[in-house]
Amino acid sequence: MVTTPRISRSSSFPQLFLSTLWFGFFLLALNPHSLPIATAAPASQKLKPNDPYALIFGTVWGPDDRPVYGIAVKIRRAQDKKPRWEISSDHHGEFAQRVPAGKVDYVVWADLKGVKMQDGSRLRLAQEVTLQIEYDERADIGLHLTVDK
Repeated sequence: MVTTPRISRSSSFPQLFLSTLWFGFFLLALNPHSLPIATAAPASQKLKPNDPYALIFGTVWGPDDRPVYGIAVKIRRAQDKKPRWEISSDHHGEFAQRVPAGKVDYVVWADLKGVKMQDGSRLRLAQEVTLQIEYDERADIGLHLTVDK
């Protein structure tokens, strides 16, 4: 006859686990700052999900008044010299960029370096767009491209 050691029911694994878990919660309740909190490095110029924002939404139109895909669009504040945001137009010629809410003037233009028509002629932007954002609002614009002659 083979005998196996008997495990008492008071030291079962689930009961031990639950008592350890309760003890951990008890220690945490005594001092909530005792455990280190993992934090990421602060993103200095990025919008947080709960921050108010404005939306610059636009469409890039070609010389034939059709939307154009893959055009680089740059956005900067009017007082800045370099672009702060760079996005490209999607398959519908549209682009959208979230910017901080507040009274600021923005300049939007298309970067057409290396962009040509199928016949080899170059494109140029008819006019860069300056717009003013005041609150958490949406501004709709259009960038019109022409053939460079």
